Amino acid sequence: MDLGLDDKIAWVVGASSGLGLASAWSLAREGTTVAISARRFEDLRRHAADIERETGSRCLPLELDVTDPPAIEKVGRAVSRELGGIDICVANAGGPAPGTFAGLGEDQLRAAFDLTTASAWRLAKVATDSMQERHGGAMIFITSGSVKEPIANLLLSNMMRPAVVGLAKTLSKELGPRGIRVVCVAPGRIQTDRVAALDRLAAENSGLTAEEVAETSRSSIPLGRYGDPAEFGDVVAFVASERASYMTGNTVVVDGGALRGLLT
Repeated sequence: MDLGLDDKIAWVVGASSGLGLASAWSLAREGTTVAISARRFEDLRRHAADIERETGSRCLPLELDVTDPPAIEKVGRAVSRELGGIDICVANAGGPAPGTFAGLGEDQLRAAFDLTTASAWRLAKVATDSMQERHGGAMIFITSGSVKEPIANLLLSNMMRPAVVGLAKTLSKELGPRGIRVVCVAPGRIQTDRVAALDRLAAENSGLTAEEVAETSRSSIPLGRYGDPAEFGDVVAFVASERASYMTGNTVVVDGGALRGLLT
């Protein structure tokens, strides 16, 4: 299937590892010109070289801390200047600190808001300005299964990520008439450094090994395994593509069937 992405420009944030990097790879394999951003510039530069060599698509690394508002605007302008605009933006950031209400404080609350919720707002501001100039585009927010079903010991994710869904749903109404689609993609247990760290933390709190925690998690997933980041990235590429041109204002869940609710 031709996804119609070979003349598009994408800006993927949080792309030095995990789901952001996987999304960048999937888009580049479809011929998309990609800018990748994150704090770890040396990792970005190495990944950009690998992506260009393996896919033939241009990949531009740009350092970015998404908790720095002026930096978001500066890097967004650089993407447009260097590549010609933004057709697709994949807004992604590392997850908020884990913990429960009793163990979390004001500092963690503010940090989680800046990292997860405010960064989504600011990235959308910059990216959709360019999309409006180009008369269309796709704004994609990477969220979490926590937007559908709260996850134990992830209070801040349970709070902040649904706010991003509220932003996305509202933007889909406001920007749809201008040809801009807005979609959330929510991962379940995908084999990333973040999930591995959460498994280790659960192991420390329970007296189990990290592998025992992972096995318990896998047993609760109908497909019986954690997802591969590439599987998630391919969903992002499809959602960004012309083949998903009538999809907006919704959340696509990629979780191997783990969520139990009907409306997932």
